[in-house]
Amino acid sequence: QLQLVESGGGLVQPGGSLRLSCAASGFTLDYHAVGWFRQAPGKEREGVSCISSSSDTNYADSVKGRFTVSRDNAKNTVYLQMNSLKPEDTAVYSCSADSYGLGSCNGADFGSWGQGTQVTVSS
Repeated sequence: QLQLVESGGGLVQPGGSLRLSCAASGFTLDYHAVGWFRQAPGKEREGVSCISSSSDTNYADSVKGRFTVSRDNAKNTVYLQMNSLKPEDTAVYSCSADSYGLGSCNGADFGSWGQGTQVTVSS
């Protein structure tokens, strides 16, 4: 069973921090790019960040300077550190792996979606 499981979401006040985890089972993440996505009610899913197999990273303009993506291949896990959170960051956050294991974020065909974890930023 190939699976990605997101965890670490919750309720936080504006300006607070959370660290999300994306843990893989049934396959190895080493050769895969991993993307983080989010979807707020009534909006389309948007890309948040991506980390390549060689640990190159990119970020959406809306989160640049506040979020950091990293990977620990020994734990088969990718993380998203979220700082200075804003109410606009409220969404369900999901992770996905590059389907073909080519490793690049550019033009990646993401698959192996997790169920997502809820992040709520509110006073």
